[in-house]
Amino acid sequence: MTGSLPVEFVGSYPDPLVPLHPSRAEFALLGRSNVGKSTLLNALVGRRSVARVSADPGKTTLMNVFRLPACYLLDLPGYGYARRSRTARADFRRLLEAVVRQRPTLTGIVWLLDVRHPPSREDFAIRNLLGRTGRPVLAVLTKADKLSRERRVTALADRAGELGLPADQLILTSGTTGLGIEDLRRSVLAAAGP
Repeated sequence: MTGSLPVEFVGSYPDPLVPLHPSRAEFALLGRSNVGKSTLLNALVGRRSVARVSADPGKTTLMNVFRLPACYLLDLPGYGYARRSRTARADFRRLLEAVVRQRPTLTGIVWLLDVRHPPSREDFAIRNLLGRTGRPVLAVLTKADKLSRERRVTALADRAGELGLPADQLILTSGTTGLGIEDLRRSVLAAAGP
């Protein structure tokens, strides 16, 4: 199932509960501001410029919605460091939390973490938030291309242990080389249902 998926940008919304039509499965993409969300989203749909990639963390400020044939992808503002005011970062966090906690049509969450670094204090806070919602979460480790093959194996085991998850519940990816992207795509489409 290589190649690109048909994808349409629906819009950017400050309202975490905005209804989407037609109704279909919805997956929120969330992670730290510099985790590579846009690069991964582009790789996932097989297009280079669906989501704008920036060298400056914190460019996503609203809930950006993309429609695929089987589901919607909700690209949320990153948490943690961003070159924005404290007030703006708090607004981003409120939007993220409202989507995760209150959005009645949310099917699941794709949670991105940088494979190269242990989870931060913010990552653990998000893990606790996700655990309280009871929603299905797929943990995805990004930027695997930055590590050697040997180091990837060690980092995968380290991140799994730190997060308290079995290693087979983490998907190791690279939006640059395509590593793990097909596995991620299959997982999301399978969770979206028929």
